[in-house]
Amino acid sequence: MSRRSGILEFAVLGLLRESPMHGYELRKRLNTSLGVFRAFSYGTLYPCLKTLVANGWLIEETGSTHEEALAAPLAGRRAKIVYRLTAAGKDHFEELLSQTGPDAYEDETFAARFAFFGQTSRDVRMRVLEGRRSRLEERLEKMRASLARTRERLDDYTLELQRHGMESVEREVRWLNELIESERAGRDLRGAADGGPAQQDTTSGATGDLPRRGATPRPDSPDDTAT
Repeated sequence: MSRRSGILEFAVLGLLRESPMHGYELRKRLNTSLGVFRAFSYGTLYPCLKTLVANGWLIEETGSTHEEALAAPLAGRRAKIVYRLTAAGKDHFEELLSQTGPDAYEDETFAARFAFFGQTSRDVRMRVLEGRRSRLEERLEKMRASLARTRERLDDYTLELQRHGMESVEREVRWLNELIESERAGRDLRGAADGGPAQQDTTSGATGDLPRRGATPRPDSPDDTAT
């Protein structure tokens, strides 16, 4: 199974744990709630659903109600297939939620895992957040080392693209720091929506290692150097 297929199965199980849905509803939720699935087709979703049914993790039901199932043939249309999570499927999803290995830190996997943090235990959330932060800090070090080797060979636009990439990683590291701090303090993330410490920082990141050409480098602030 490819990583993307595994992420899709995880997301489908998680959404169906909330409530039974038919294929259209699932695709809509995947598109709107999980950005990693903004561009995918029914040709991707339905083979995934068939696999989950074959594994015993889902069951197919005709129509969302008994009345709909009876009315569909009379109206000359097929009844909708509704997918429902089985007890085995729920157990499998909870097993997946508990996993905190390196795959949970990768970009697409982390996005899907984070979308279901509301169903995840606090200790697992902490391990995933700390693992993600560590992975990004490693990525940032590599970006800085690569830039140091190639800075003089880069034109202004390539340099600006490098800057944008570094700032994005730095912003996410600061955001993760805030989430980890909130988890350690036992604060509810939803309670920080009014601007509390768990709210994501959307300001530009530090760029002390990547000064603009012709610009005077500004000193790093304490927030820029904290990881």
